[in-house]
Amino acid sequence: MKIIETPIQVRYQETDMMGVVYHANYLIWFEIGRTAFIEGLGFSYAEIEKQGVVSPVIDAQVSFKKPVRYGDDVQVRTWVESYDGLRVSYGYEVVHHDGSIAVTGVTKHVVVKSGSFRPVSIRKSFPEWHEAYLSALETTS
Repeated sequence: MKIIETPIQVRYQETDMMGVVYHANYLIWFEIGRTAFIEGLGFSYAEIEKQGVVSPVIDAQVSFKKPVRYGDDVQVRTWVESYDGLRVSYGYEVVHHDGSIAVTGVTKHVVVKSGSFRPVSIRKSFPEWHEAYLSALETTS
């Protein structure tokens, strides 16, 4: 499968009173990784939105393994976990420079019309995007 790695340098404002990254920031980092992944497939999410669709998160799961602290440099690894032509799940790992996994997660998305939020088939409406997802599931990086 295709995996995109996105560097993150932890900023002070991302930490809490315990000196570790505040848990909600990982969802922001997942979004950064997901955007980089889509760009790595050759697409621009902003351009896709101009076609009248958005891709909201319909489910999110995050597991915390090891703390990330201010000043750490980590990588967000992003890949397509599953895809069925309508829904796509992205997998994530936040990894320390020594290779240890700090956080894992999955977000599930569906593409919808921006005005009505009615689901749109990626397979039918965006065939190039559909093929890129299928390829990403099969590719080794």
